[in-house]
Amino acid sequence: MELLQRTSSFLTGMSAFVSQSRSLSFEGMKGGFLLNPIFLRFFTGSLHLILLVLVFISWLYKKFRSNEDEGPKNNIRPTSLLYYKPTLFSCLGLSFFNLILCLLNLFYWYRNGWSDEKILTLLELGIKTIAWFGLYLFLKIHLSSSRETKYPLVLRLWWGLFFLVSCYCLVIDILYYKKNQILSSLFWASDIVSLVMGLIFSYIGFLVKKKDEDTILQEPLLNGGASNGRESNRPSKGDETVTPYANAGVFSLFTFSWMGPLISLGYNKTLDLEDVPQLATPDTAGGAFPILNNKLESYREESNRVTTFMLAKGLFYTVWREIAVSAVYVLVYTVASYVGPSLIDTFVQYLNGQRDFKNEGYVLVSAFFVAKLFECLAQRHWFFKVQQAGYRARAALVAKIYNKGLTLSCQSKQGQTSGEIINFMSVDADRIGDFGWYMHDPWMVILEVVLALVILYRDLGLASIAGLVATVLVMLANVPLGNLQEKYQDELMKSKDKRMKATSEVLRNMRILKLQAWELRFLSKIMDLRKVETGWLRKYLYTSAFTTFVFWGAPTFVSVVTFGAAMLMGIPLESGKILSALATFRILQEPIYNLPDTISMIVQTKVSLDRIASFLSLDDLPPDVVEKLPIGNSDTAVEVINGTFSWDVSSPTLKDINFRVSRGMRVAICGTVGSGKSSLLSCILGEMPKVSGVIRLSGTKAYVAQSPWIQSGKIEENILFGKGMDRQQYDRVLEACALKKDLEILSFGDQTVIGERGINLSGGQKQRIQIARALYQDADIYLFDDPFSAVDAHTGTHLFNECILGLLDSKTVIYVTHQVEFLPAADLILVMKDGKIKQAGKYNDILKSGSDFMELVGAHEEALSALDSIDIGATASGEGRSPANSKSGLQKQESRNDRKDKVDNSEERKGQLVQEEEREKGNVGISVYWKYIRTAYGGLLAPVALLAQILFQILQIGSNYWMAWATPVSKDVPPHVRGSTLILVYVALSIGSSFCIFGRALVVATIGYKTANTLFNKMHLSIFRAPMSFFDSTPSGRILNRASTDQSTVDLNTASIIGLFAFAIIQLLGIIAVMSQIAWQVFIIFIPVIAICIWFQRYYIASARELARLCGTCKAPVIQHFSETLSGSSTIRSFDQEPRFRDMSLKLIDGYSRPKFHTASAMEWLCIRLDMLSLVTFAFSLIFLVSIPEGTIDPSVAGLAVTYGLNLNMLQAWVVWNLCFMENRIISVERILQYTSIPNEPPLVIESNRPHNHWPTQGEVNIQDLQVRYAPHMPFVLRGLTCTFFGGKKTGIVGRTGSGKSTLIQTLFRIVEPTVGQICIDGINILSIGLHDLRSRLSIIPQDPTMFEGTVRTNLDPLEECTDEQIWEALDKCQLGDEVRKKAGKLDSAVSENGENWSVGQRQLVCLGRVLLKKSKVLVLDEATASVDTATDNLIQQTLKNHFTDSTVITIAHRITSVLASDMVLLLDNGLVKEYDSPEKLLEDKSSLFAKLVAEYSIRSSSSYENLSNI
Repeated sequence: MELLQRTSSFLTGMSAFVSQSRSLSFEGMKGGFLLNPIFLRFFTGSLHLILLVLVFISWLYKKFRSNEDEGPKNNIRPTSLLYYKPTLFSCLGLSFFNLILCLLNLFYWYRNGWSDEKILTLLELGIKTIAWFGLYLFLKIHLSSSRETKYPLVLRLWWGLFFLVSCYCLVIDILYYKKNQILSSLFWASDIVSLVMGLIFSYIGFLVKKKDEDTILQEPLLNGGASNGRESNRPSKGDETVTPYANAGVFSLFTFSWMGPLISLGYNKTLDLEDVPQLATPDTAGGAFPILNNKLESYREESNRVTTFMLAKGLFYTVWREIAVSAVYVLVYTVASYVGPSLIDTFVQYLNGQRDFKNEGYVLVSAFFVAKLFECLAQRHWFFKVQQAGYRARAALVAKIYNKGLTLSCQSKQGQTSGEIINFMSVDADRIGDFGWYMHDPWMVILEVVLALVILYRDLGLASIAGLVATVLVMLANVPLGNLQEKYQDELMKSKDKRMKATSEVLRNMRILKLQAWELRFLSKIMDLRKVETGWLRKYLYTSAFTTFVFWGAPTFVSVVTFGAAMLMGIPLESGKILSALATFRILQEPIYNLPDTISMIVQTKVSLDRIASFLSLDDLPPDVVEKLPIGNSDTAVEVINGTFSWDVSSPTLKDINFRVSRGMRVAICGTVGSGKSSLLSCILGEMPKVSGVIRLSGTKAYVAQSPWIQSGKIEENILFGKGMDRQQYDRVLEACALKKDLEILSFGDQTVIGERGINLSGGQKQRIQIARALYQDADIYLFDDPFSAVDAHTGTHLFNECILGLLDSKTVIYVTHQVEFLPAADLILVMKDGKIKQAGKYNDILKSGSDFMELVGAHEEALSALDSIDIGATASGEGRSPANSKSGLQKQESRNDRKDKVDNSEERKGQLVQEEEREKGNVGISVYWKYIRTAYGGLLAPVALLAQILFQILQIGSNYWMAWATPVSKDVPPHVRGSTLILVYVALSIGSSFCIFGRALVVATIGYKTANTLFNKMHLSIFRAPMSFFDSTPSGRILNRASTDQSTVDLNTASIIGLFAFAIIQLLGIIAVMSQIAWQVFIIFIPVIAICIWFQRYYIASARELARLCGTCKAPVIQHFSETLSGSSTIRSFDQEPRFRDMSLKLIDGYSRPKFHTASAMEWLCIRLDMLSLVTFAFSLIFLVSIPEGTIDPSVAGLAVTYGLNLNMLQAWVVWNLCFMENRIISVERILQYTSIPNEPPLVIESNRPHNHWPTQGEVNIQDLQVRYAPHMPFVLRGLTCTFFGGKKTGIVGRTGSGKSTLIQTLFRIVEPTVGQICIDGINILSIGLHDLRSRLSIIPQDPTMFEGTVRTNLDPLEECTDEQIWEALDKCQLGDEVRKKAGKLDSAVSENGENWSVGQRQLVCLGRVLLKKSKVLVLDEATASVDTATDNLIQQTLKNHFTDSTVITIAHRITSVLASDMVLLLDNGLVKEYDSPEKLLEDKSSLFAKLVAEYSIRSSSSYENLSNI
């Protein structure tokens, strides 16, 4: 009955709109059936029925055609139809309008009975609704990518007819009204709207001209991303156009319509980065960075230090306009949000019958509506502006950090590891960018409290003072909580830095860890660091949970205190005033609730600013170390006078350095390991701190480092290194560096993408690419740091002859070398010892004058004595006159292999090693959410959190309902209950709701903590158990991005974001429940509004999801590029390439900012539309409340509905916003889950098949038909190898660079699994046992000597298995004992990141020490002595001979002397065994390739130095 009464009241209220329908007879109107209203309704209805049939037939036709033409539709194009979007939404709007009229007509009919005309009118409106909606769907589905520029002819004709009929109907309405002075509002509304829409459609259909060519040419600039792919042959893409935001009009800016084309494109196809338009100049890194940089430079004129305040001030000036504009929006938003609460009391009194003037209800509704409109618009633009400011500040800051990393001095670098520096960029800069959200909160809170007090004072008088005191108390409670959070956040960041530093180092050295079977030991080290981090994380999360409890309880606490004070003061409590106060508290809740977040964010931002400011204050390389001389003024190329240089302030590294190099001279630098050769080159480059003296340099320089620095990217890009392509010069350089053959072998030639740090190239190839890079630059001065040690003897000779004596004949060349045979060609030789130049002069002069040089040459001659037994002359004569013949012989052999190789390769599936980063596409699967929720305790805690929130919602609504019901509407009405009962019940309900929130916060924190830990452990175990091929093809930036940024999101945000979404839905359902109690008719509007909201959300999310994924994939290249720059900064500086690298960095930063900026814009595009829709719902409910007769419903309860309704638009948008935010953030979980399912290496231990403890006893290695490739899409590197390495024998492996030597070793250790064939050690197939059982029984000294940050002890014995005595013994054997004893810490002496404070030769000796401690039966030397001088090499060989007499020693060496002492020699070429026999037998056969190599080496190395120097 109550329902019927309510409906009756509703319909009475609506009668003004629908009443007084035309009578059927239309008395007095002549003119026959054309003026008959039944005919009129019938005619328009039929017309729309025809439209519906036409649409259906067209749909069938298109469907049939599309099935016939089905094919790949890769290029989905936006439509070419003009005014497509307005047409689309006009159809939808007209359908919606007719639906509302239909429903109103239905209610009126239900109220007043029915007639034929009413039935006909209802049918007509129903048909119109369906017809226009059908047309909308047809346009949306079939014309969204149409190439036509005009709509179908039938449709345009129908629009014209519709316009004419609408005119006719309106004329009839006017005639009827003149005659009878009465006409239903429904008919006026229907016919006027139809006329206006008909006019619009006719204009679009007939009067709009086809676009001319100019318009089409300009379109990419106007439409941004939407123009992408308009013509398949046009290159125009989103990334070549500037964002439409830059040129948008006022309306477009206000409604975010400029985002429409990109969102439309994303709805139709999967967005890629090239679809996203470029940013406007002020938002780019190139636009923002100079402002920040100039400000910081102007502030730090007095001192070099950058303080936190300076940095904050500089950032403020970078984005001050956005801050100022957003402040205005915040002001408008705050004032507008308090209009509603201030009017509620008046509204309740109005419903109670107190009318001050006519139409007061509609004025109140208008006031509510306009205030809400301003509030929505201001909030959306406030959010957009602060995000824009954040992205701009972040871009400027990242660019500043990058520039600083490029100019850091070496001492500064030692204090900051690359992992820590990368964290400044990936975490701290992001946090400062996010601060924009919280920037205005401090002053906004004060303004909101003042406005709240004004409203409370008006309603509750002096009781509002109690409210103020309570609010201040709540805010003061923030102080200790804020301090705690700051402390925990700071410690969390420090521990994260340590973990990231360790992770970065481990990823860089994963190959050596796997070779030594140490990876699990290092994983446990990272897990220990994570344990410390999670200790702080737990404290941080639970402090946040307590904060949540305090502040959800805050509004309740404030309201209890205020109402209690009012009772005590005897101030009467009326429902209108209480509802007004409750609405005020609810608005106040948000700033108070956000206050802990704001304080936490201010704290975090300050911590980040402190960290970055201290980094920016570090010392740069002084620019004036090297004095630049103008070219042509003198003959001097390089000059050092009285130079003293030091890496370490305490003791100089180089002392009394004096030398002068004239233009065109060749200078060789030699000396023992650690004598200061590389340091001498560093001081010439200006890389080494100068204590005293003068360095002068004239001309451009090029530098080849001892450890190759190769960028990720194509080989061609590495060689060109920013210079334009000169094909002739390029080919000459490739020839000189012997790279042509390597490029022919590689599937993609010089377009092959090199993995991180040149991972898919051999050591020799990396070194030769480095040399090629230097040669191509065509500099004046060349500095080579022992580049020939990494290549084989044949290639070494070729490089020396073709590069130093050939292409660089007229250049100034300074080269460090350990190969004595390259010394006679020098015009000046500098002999280094203990950081001093001991001897300087020509070869023959210094040979006679001192002992130091004699030691080096003597050691070399001793090594050559192994060749004495060979008749060099006979070998040479057998070959011909000169090494040139042996070279040609090799080349013929190689060209034959080449042809075979090409045939083989043509059958291969070809593909790059480094693939694009994988990116999920389409919806984030529900499985990702399900996996996340179930990770902690099988998902059992999630229902507990939901239950706590539901209880909270029920108790909160209950407490407000109680206050509204129990207090009188006005002073005249007696209260329902006593004042004490009123407050006690309210307090009880409020305390209950607060405890529900506390429980919920604890549960969410527990879920977040547990899940973050579990996912971290799973991901890291998966990464550490991944095969080496994963690390070869995955740049470490991708892994580090997941371990830092994504893990941070999962640690701190994900659980609370998923929780907030669920809780927002519960709150929304609560509000709907309250509103439906008063006016269930609100559902008539609410349901279609919700449906449109969901449609908008689905339309938007396709683009938003892909933009969020692009943010994930575009961040890694920024970090990757920065990481590479840090490791290669000395090379970059030596080539004077800093400007190019800065530009590249700016471009990558913009590549990340573009999707970020458009993600934020898309979010606001959606929210502003949702706000408008929820505003319609709110307005409808208010109109309904003022339209119903007085006394129909309880004014207090109606007021409660309005109080909640004020929050409806915010909450409705919040639900969708949370859904989108959650989808964007869950991508971090998705990315981590990707890395929890990396295919594992084979098992580390196979319990059922473990070799006995002493295996291998003989050490015999038997290889059968071994074929290996690095990945299924790569060509074979080893192509059918069969041989046996005999137990206890020494086998040398030789072959030119890239012949497969290192691959064979990797296969022996199962770093690469054999594709075909097998390897047996002592009869056990290595594939049948666990990896750790295999690798821990073999030893290797790798090609790239590796040391880890830590101490000497942890570097030699990371597993802590040896005593100090054993370690000292190993150090003495490898000639490092004295060096370590000199250091203060002895075995605990610090080793910096990558072992940077040790020379490359010393690092190689540490690797030898590891092998001596391990004492394996099978030992592999992979070019182990490449980085040491000949004398040290001889010592190493002697040490190995003494301590590995019974072991199988497999040696890959470029020095022929290293393998001459072997029992057997294996010569590889192009992955095939060319020769395998004892060195003696191979040398007897003068035509053998090995004999040719030895002959060439002998001729090069023996007494014919004059011959060599005259080449």
